[in-house]
Amino acid sequence: MPQVLKDNCVIEDSWTVLAEDSDRLPKGDLLLSYSQWQNFSDQIDSHDGDIGVIIEGNTEIEEIIEPLLELPLIAINFPKFADGRGFSTARLIRERYNYSGEIRAVGGFIRDQLYLLSRCGFNAFKLGDSNDLTESAKSLKDFSE
Repeated sequence: MPQVLKDNCVIEDSWTVLAEDSDRLPKGDLLLSYSQWQNFSDQIDSHDGDIGVIIEGNTEIEEIIEPLLELPLIAINFPKFADGRGFSTARLIRERYNYSGEIRAVGGFIRDQLYLLSRCGFNAFKLGDSNDLTESAKSLKDFSE
């Protein structure tokens, strides 16, 4: 089973990213794109498992945030490590909207960014398969406040 770094611990990742061409929601904890979340809205309440959503770092969060606050997981995709818009999006979700669920970084970020990502509100990180998560967790303690 894949793993994720969450709350400074390496854990099994129970979430499955739904393929874009899916026409139904399989059982289990699913991460949907925002458009999938809208398209499957009539099936979500009866779904057997939790539902989370993946948004892009450049999403105008103010326009869509209210219903997302009820979800247990909001993942923010970084298209490449030099794109810092996801940092601001996470900070808004955590601080302005008081979201207490999991905010997960996915996509093109690197280990060196973990500390700053955590300072912006991320508490979970889906790193590439080539990363040792136990070693990566050490990056969360690179600096003191």
